[in-house]
Amino acid sequence: MTLFKSIKSGALLGSVAAAALAFAAVTAEAKEIRGWNIHVEDYPVSHGMEAFINEVSEKTGGEITGKVFHSGVLGSQPDAIEQTRLGVIDFGVFSLGPMGQVVPEANVVSLPFIFKSVPQMYELMDGEQGEALSKGLEAKGIIALGYYDAGARSFYTSVKPINDPADVESLKIRVMNNDLFVGMVDSMGGNATPMAFAEVYQAIKTGVVDGAENNPPSYESTNHFEVAQYYSLTQHLIIPECLCMSKRTFDALTPEQQKIVKEAGRNSTELQRKLWQEREAASMKKVEAGGVTVNSVEDKAAFQAAMAPVYEQFLTQSPDLRDLVDMFRNAN
Repeated sequence: MTLFKSIKSGALLGSVAAAALAFAAVTAEAKEIRGWNIHVEDYPVSHGMEAFINEVSEKTGGEITGKVFHSGVLGSQPDAIEQTRLGVIDFGVFSLGPMGQVVPEANVVSLPFIFKSVPQMYELMDGEQGEALSKGLEAKGIIALGYYDAGARSFYTSVKPINDPADVESLKIRVMNNDLFVGMVDSMGGNATPMAFAEVYQAIKTGVVDGAENNPPSYESTNHFEVAQYYSLTQHLIIPECLCMSKRTFDALTPEQQKIVKEAGRNSTELQRKLWQEREAASMKKVEAGGVTVNSVEDKAAFQAAMAPVYEQFLTQSPDLRDLVDMFRNAN
């Protein structure tokens, strides 16, 4: 072998070795993160989460990859929230309802009629109100990357439409087992009846309750519209869901990776909201075809006024949240 060939061969081997070392370093630094999701795989939230992790993986060049575990296989929502705070679960989408047990600020968006409409919810959660809530989450070890649409809950009954609070009087309405929601119905003169969601169809059919409340996809997919054919779009509860990342996971990322994660979170939120709106439209089309009488409640002032006792009790128990409540309530 000539001296030139020997030098050339050595240089080639050196280049290969260097490339192998570089690849090994990248591989060693690559991070796979786990995501928690309570919903089934074919659902707007699930598609949003998959889009999020795919974008992160693509834009980090594979430095961060991940897997979303759907249908709650990583545990219950309260457990998953705690595991996310600890960094055992890296990211997830959580309802701000149960999040309130850990982050008091999250309870504010569980107040009835705190939002005037879904578009207003988008605006506020993307603005200073959402930022204030996000600070509360971060203080508990959770980074908010975006606020998903979980729909607006409205009343449906078997007896009559609801256009103002007086229409709720004396009606037996199934609600979730939460003092806020019980107080909401009671403050309008109705009889709040907490019960398991699986029992609602039969309870309405047999007259145990006169109705219930939920978002359009839930009203439609459970066939509740078959036994409660008056759907009044009060939109009394608009509780967002949060695309969250563990602060421990987020803090371990490079500044560039953090930037990518935040951008992917915003893009994922836009996609999820679009998919949710499409899902709601399809559900409304189906229930209307099934003979449901749908009425919109455009002016919610009377309902909001009726909630005074609910807000008074809430603020008595959580006086330090008054400024945040006012920030939401006083928004245009």
